[in-house]
Amino acid sequence: MTEIKFGTDGWRGVIAEDFTYDNVRKVAHAIARYVVRAEKPGSGVIIGYDTRFGSERFARVAAETVAATGTPVWLATDACPTPAVSLLVRQRGAGGGIQITASHNPYRWNGIKFKASYGSSASPAIVAQVEAELAKVLRDGVPGLPPRDDLIHALDVRTPYLETLAGLVDWDRLRASKLRFVIDPMHGAGRGLLRELFRRQGIEAGEIRGTRDPLFGGVNPEPIEPHIDALRRAVPEGRYDAGLAFDGDADRIGAVDRDGTFITPHQIFSILLWHMAGTRKLTGDVAKTFSTTKMIDKIALKFGRKVWEMPIGFKHICDRMLESDILLGGEESGGIGTKLHLPERDATVNALLLAEVMAWHGKSLGELVAMLHREFGEHHYGRVDLTLKDGQKEKAIEYFAAQKLNRFLDWPIVRREDLDGVKVYLGDIGWVMVRASGTEPMLRVYSETTRPETTRRVLDEVTALVKRL
Repeated sequence: MTEIKFGTDGWRGVIAEDFTYDNVRKVAHAIARYVVRAEKPGSGVIIGYDTRFGSERFARVAAETVAATGTPVWLATDACPTPAVSLLVRQRGAGGGIQITASHNPYRWNGIKFKASYGSSASPAIVAQVEAELAKVLRDGVPGLPPRDDLIHALDVRTPYLETLAGLVDWDRLRASKLRFVIDPMHGAGRGLLRELFRRQGIEAGEIRGTRDPLFGGVNPEPIEPHIDALRRAVPEGRYDAGLAFDGDADRIGAVDRDGTFITPHQIFSILLWHMAGTRKLTGDVAKTFSTTKMIDKIALKFGRKVWEMPIGFKHICDRMLESDILLGGEESGGIGTKLHLPERDATVNALLLAEVMAWHGKSLGELVAMLHREFGEHHYGRVDLTLKDGQKEKAIEYFAAQKLNRFLDWPIVRREDLDGVKVYLGDIGWVMVRASGTEPMLRVYSETTRPETTRRVLDEVTALVKRL
């Protein structure tokens, strides 16, 4: 393989096909070249890894490659969340961080995320520099530098991460609420962490799928339907007040109400914004990606906050959080960051904040969603991912971008936007959007309307249409 392409948050590949030791060395060497040239190489690089097959060995290869350039490396002693690496990069003033993970991708995949010195996704400008270094490495190869194992140091990432998170929420309110939670780390890097935080504070919490399983129990480690079916069963069976789920590297959150109803990432984002801007009256605007619910816009309007709409990928949210006073920044996939912590998505932080909202208002997640629907109107969101034949993705995007298309199903197309993919607005009932994935060979179709059956109808019709192209 000669092509290694960075997507919305690093590079991913299929294990043993393109994600190999050789290619990991190439990417790690390119990152090291960037750190040496543009950051603080003497401050070192922190390297972590998730629970995927071979992740700790790939992390060791990356560590050896970076150390060979004379850059100190601190290598995690155990699998850890990606945001824990980001936090340690910032706390220790490191030149950057590398996480071996494919996030929510299926088990056959692995990848590399690079975290910049400010403790979050590398900005588009930094990614461009790393890609320029990578092009040189792919052309010239990785030089045969002598090993520098003396520059590789072990680092406990999980302990300081837990200590930092413990200061983020009102534990007195949580203890007084007597709420009970069950946590689903989906066999990933977040296993044991939130449960331990709750245990230390006297909050009753259980955990499912908390063992390491590189096959992720046969599902994709993404905290959305249908992959969280086990959590949907566990919550009512155990009479818990809520279920909280993380993806494979614990930067994306999902949730389940006490009756087993799935709470979407859009609803979580909306609940947190309503609470933090309204109840807690914290300052700051909002940043959201192009595919995220319009309810955010309505909540922000009520509380006088500006909404920054960004292309897909948390690196764009991070860029805005670094440049502006952003209270909350989030994306459709469940990645949410807050200025109370880092300009970085962190599922454990958001789970804590969500628990705090429930305790503060004495409401279940379902009751909070119903309250938002009453005040801001109903918003029902859906997404399908389509693996298509060559050329079909491009035809789908061209179809919806065409100005001659002025109607879809029962509704006139009243507006188009093309910030990232193509979004068309359907009368006054909502919108539908098509976009090629930045990390996987598929087309994503998104829709949000005022009724769940309407959203389903739109998605089904677009799916059938695209497959005919």
